[in-house]
Amino acid sequence: MNSIVVSKFGGTSMGSIQAMERSATISIERNSFLVVVSATSGTTDLLIQLAQNASAGNIELTEKNLYAIKERHEAMMKEISSTYEAREILKSHFTELELLVQNITLLKELTPKAHDHILSLGERMSSLLFKEVLQLKLPHKKIQLLDAREFIKTDSNFGKATPQIDIIALQCSKLEKNNIYVTQGFIGSDAEGNTTILGRGGSDYSAALFAEGLRASTLEIWTDVAGIATTDPRICKKAKIINEISYAEAGEMAQYGAKVLHPATIAPAVRQSIPVFVGSTFEKDLPGTWIRGSVNDRPAVRAITRRSNQALLTISNPSMFNAYGFMGKVFEIFGMNRISVDCVTTSEIAIAVTVDHATLENKNFLEDLKSIGSIEIETGLALISLIGNDLFARNSLAKTIFSSVETTSIRMMSFGASSYNFNFLVKDDVSQACIENLHQTLIEKVL
Repeated sequence: MNSIVVSKFGGTSMGSIQAMERSATISIERNSFLVVVSATSGTTDLLIQLAQNASAGNIELTEKNLYAIKERHEAMMKEISSTYEAREILKSHFTELELLVQNITLLKELTPKAHDHILSLGERMSSLLFKEVLQLKLPHKKIQLLDAREFIKTDSNFGKATPQIDIIALQCSKLEKNNIYVTQGFIGSDAEGNTTILGRGGSDYSAALFAEGLRASTLEIWTDVAGIATTDPRICKKAKIINEISYAEAGEMAQYGAKVLHPATIAPAVRQSIPVFVGSTFEKDLPGTWIRGSVNDRPAVRAITRRSNQALLTISNPSMFNAYGFMGKVFEIFGMNRISVDCVTTSEIAIAVTVDHATLENKNFLEDLKSIGSIEIETGLALISLIGNDLFARNSLAKTIFSSVETTSIRMMSFGASSYNFNFLVKDDVSQACIENLHQTLIEKVL
């Protein structure tokens, strides 16, 4: 087989048997070799609630969560002409989940390892159902269900594991190229066989890792939107689908708030120069968006993204005036706590960085920062990013940007590290109007 297509379908594409049937039809039409699926929509959130309620010893809510998960997947299994083997595997998944919950409830402790194991069951159940649906559409073809944990090998950083690229490639080389496979996104396992997850939204990343390991010709991401848009259509109604975009632009968009792609998805595709297609399961005949290494059209501003719920941390230490090492100590603490920095500005005695609000829950991280200086925390902010091309060379761009948001108070700016983005921080409650003005000036008028 010269052409290997890896297709990934998200939670809404797995949300019902009808949605699965649409996804199965697409995978057949696209000649997919490997299909990677997410948990059915809402299931991962329900599993998180289940784990939290169990660890809190709330038996009533725990049983309610368990019943909801089992009822949904049992009902979906009954809708199809499933095999006895599939029904027994689903029962075994329920038993596994119940035993995990019993142990957590008994100990009133939810370890990161147990948390990852519980979350893995969402994808393991949905992939089982989808395999049955696909098999019914291809009765004369053997569809094989793979356990992604045997292929996506990771370290033991539960909650957000790091994949082991070389081992994944070795495992993928064992797949027979004339078969059709269905597997799970989001999950993997460490060297000891413990179940790990790649982090929320990690199914895209899983698909990209499989595509890289298989040296795929195409990676397809099927979701509930018709491609990558110039901005979030919920923010700006005049947002347009982008026909073609470069790896660099797509990577910046994913990193700075675009919901269509997981931020890590692009890197495996870049390493193997694999084109990535993004399309809608519900409007499969629309052109969608292609992501490639190079594109012909390179506008100054391709898209505008927003990351809400941002906090600005300002770490200062006046005693470091005319001294060295302060910045190194700050970033060492970020590294030790496995926290990434989105944007940063510096002065002689202070460093200001943006992080998600969730980072503020990490009390050890904040205490580590306090050990080297005082901290000022500002919340309720949004990071707006202009994604484009050759921004350094656009002489009038800054003037156009500032005139578009002249009534907005900009708290921080970051420009210069990349020619593909221009970032600035504003209050969350004015971010939508800010994006609408920028979109009209920098994208709509140009288009």
